[in-house]
Amino acid sequence: MKKWLLSIGVLLVLVGCSSNNTSGIKIEGQTQAVLYGDESMGSKFSIDDISTIDTNGHARGIVKLANKTSVDQIVQYRFYWYDEQGLEVNTKQAPWKRAILRGDETVTLSEVSVNPNGKEFRVQLRGADE
Repeated sequence: MKKWLLSIGVLLVLVGCSSNNTSGIKIEGQTQAVLYGDESMGSKFSIDDISTIDTNGHARGIVKLANKTSVDQIVQYRFYWYDEQGLEVNTKQAPWKRAILRGDETVTLSEVSVNPNGKEFRVQLRGADE
């Protein structure tokens, strides 16, 4: 029993250590829902617009992100693409991209789905460590 509990404890520590810092803001393109996994990011940023447009048969996801503070903020973001049934179409996750928002600045985050079946998107944002 003691070995069993020790094994579970070690497993939990390893899982905790291996997790990436992915908390932050999630933006759903279809429902235009903004989910805050990190309250401090919610106080620093606002989402001014979420839209999807057609670009030569591929969907382009567009998110306008505003820095509500007067200091520069660095974020990382990644788009996830889904088909009309809600299934993820990318077989490989895209790398995190970096954006610098100057104080009180609004930037447009945009990506075109590589897969023509990608119709809806989700964007995940997180703070970037310098």
